Amino acid sequence: MRFREKNGILYATFDILDQFPDLSHGVFTRQGGCSGGSFASLNVGKNNGDDLSAVFHNRRKIAGCFGGRALFFLSQVHGTRIIVSEDMESQDMDAAVDEQDAPCEADGVVSGKPGKMLAVQVADCQSVMLYDPIQKVVANIHAGWRGSIGNIIGSCIETMKGRFNADPKRIVAGIGPSLGPCCAEFINYKTEIPVTFWKYRDEQNRFNFWQASHDQLKACGVCAGNIQWANICTRCNTHLFFSYRHANTTGRFASVIGMI
Repeated sequence: MRFREKNGILYATFDILDQFPDLSHGVFTRQGGCSGGSFASLNVGKNNGDDLSAVFHNRRKIAGCFGGRALFFLSQVHGTRIIVSEDMESQDMDAAVDEQDAPCEADGVVSGKPGKMLAVQVADCQSVMLYDPIQKVVANIHAGWRGSIGNIIGSCIETMKGRFNADPKRIVAGIGPSLGPCCAEFINYKTEIPVTFWKYRDEQNRFNFWQASHDQLKACGVCAGNIQWANICTRCNTHLFFSYRHANTTGRFASVIGMI
């Protein structure tokens, strides 16, 4: 990934996604906002105890990095449901921005419409950004360990295929900063994590969910050369990113992608 600064905010982008001029994206650090205390400073999470006026200010500041385009935030629940943002228009929700998130619970969103900036909020979970440059369809996923076990990545790609005729062989993917194999310890893994995932476990019961996501993408038909992961552990880099494993009371940083 390469770090950049815009609008007083530090964020990172994937080289594999930067090559497309009609695509804009960014994984935003925790730096450059107005939240204080445990939420310092670019917190976009509404439900963690931060002052909401600060959260809305931070969201608008991030939107400014995309020319003021509205950010479409999900109501995330650590599940596997995928929505298509255009379906929200029938509910008078062309975009969920600032004070309002999408009026349904989901952890992944797909869009074939330019101008929609799809946002997920994370603090150790993965954000997985997807783009088919031929069919012009983009997606953003919030993948915690529960979502990974439920193969939310596979569900998202199936939605991209079914609704927009996306071809997995053309899809490019970026796996954002998240809890790394150095820190993802699961003491109760025998009751929490299926046996099929134990191959990602080391002798200290730490799991490599980066590799798991990579493998799920490949199983869906995404080419290995089209996948890039950040290789940044959030718990090891709390000066840059929020980490729930490091501090239960903490903020959420934003990962945003959309066609322009």
